[in-house]
Amino acid sequence: MTIGLPRALLYYRYQHLWNTFFTELGCRTITSPETSQEILSQGIARSGGECCLPEKLFLGHVHSLIGRCDFILVPRFKTAGKNTEFCVRFWGIPDIVRNSFPEAPLIGYSLQEQIRGNERQGFVRMGQFLGYSSAQSLRAYRMAAEEQRRQDELAVLRQQELFSTEGLKILIASQPYLIHDAYVGRPLVRMLREQGGTPVFADRCERSSCRAFAGSISSDLYWVLNQEVIGAIPLMKEKVDGALLITAFPCGTDSIVNELVLRRVRDLPITQIVLDEQQGEAGLRTRVECFMDILSERKRAHAG
Repeated sequence: MTIGLPRALLYYRYQHLWNTFFTELGCRTITSPETSQEILSQGIARSGGECCLPEKLFLGHVHSLIGRCDFILVPRFKTAGKNTEFCVRFWGIPDIVRNSFPEAPLIGYSLQEQIRGNERQGFVRMGQFLGYSSAQSLRAYRMAAEEQRRQDELAVLRQQELFSTEGLKILIASQPYLIHDAYVGRPLVRMLREQGGTPVFADRCERSSCRAFAGSISSDLYWVLNQEVIGAIPLMKEKVDGALLITAFPCGTDSIVNELVLRRVRDLPITQIVLDEQQGEAGLRTRVECFMDILSERKRAHAG
């Protein structure tokens, strides 16, 4: 049995959890290809005008998996603990996919972390749906959760090693499904490195610390992914030379939260870049180069 994983949205957060769970059950997993213009175009063709760029990318990746696997994993994410939520797009993405691809064979679970054991129960039910026992499914889930925890800790440790290297350290405050996407976000990272910068990713900072530090910017922010992104700014501000706020058009949560950051963070150079499906590399490169020039001059002035 083959399970397809769309390389979009929370794949960049849970890929080890998902891959390990299905592999431990004895299933084969395939991941959709890296994003291309074709995948983006397919997503645009199947989305409404109000869809954000990451949502269009997700639909394109789902389309690329149809006919290549027995089931496509499309979970529903609601809450991430007390007084924290995912964006409503994550609540509704299974319904959007079913409406866009009625023929697609979907499998998934619903995450509401304020309910004790909710994630575990969801994975056990998925395993049972695929024909495995509750004991087999529970064992696979525990193995998968441990692997995801291990990989998360490893990513944090590896990033900490960057601070002993030369070059300007730039915090990239972005949702991982944007900045790590090969077509949308990775070109920006490449440009940053070409200018001598060392990217530091918000999603590779310790999550609980980011959530705690987010309170210094907004005490009543309840979107958990935004908490983790903006919390990385006060957490890392003494270690980095500047920050890039990366958002996708037309993301409602990012537009509100990033405005808070620009108004309330005064002691760190920050610039905002909005990515959309029409983004050209020339304009993006110019903005990155200008920002790096400003940071270089600022560092020289402080050193002198």
